[in-house]
Amino acid sequence: MARLLLVLICAANLWSQNVPPKSTGSDVWKPLRFLIGTWEAKTKGGSAGAVSTGTYTFQLELRDRILARHTAGVECKGPADFNCEHSDLLYVYPDAPGGSLRAIFFDNEGHVIHYDVSIPADNSVVFSSDPTRAGPQYQLSYRLVDGEMSGKFAIRMPGRAEFTPYLEWSGAKK
Repeated sequence: MARLLLVLICAANLWSQNVPPKSTGSDVWKPLRFLIGTWEAKTKGGSAGAVSTGTYTFQLELRDRILARHTAGVECKGPADFNCEHSDLLYVYPDAPGGSLRAIFFDNEGHVIHYDVSIPADNSVVFSSDPTRAGPQYQLSYRLVDGEMSGKFAIRMPGRAEFTPYLEWSGAKK
């Protein structure tokens, strides 16, 4: 009896690992599919004052339940206070079935940023931190035009009306 129970548990575990995600009739990732792939990134501006190159990859993970971005720096020159050893992760996820998309960011400097996700146009996405939280507000955006992905990370300090670009980059798909 114990052997049969063990076989059933193993079979159930294998089955649950191979079950595709339930379809809700719509593709929650459709507006963000333009991000999927590995992209070159060469800085082209921003107040950080850094000149760097690298790559980042957007891919669906956890049986297509999240969209993850992983970064990898290749070369970097910046001011003394710029972290050229920077690495980070961004996870995009549906807040609830049929709900809006949200994201969370982590980096090796200890930053954690919670983002709301908006799609202002085709092949464009904006990640915005909560404006009601104390401290700076952050905005991360991507836009694909003619095969080139442009990205920007901007900061709005408390009491300011405008976001200031901290780092801007662009590059083609690898």
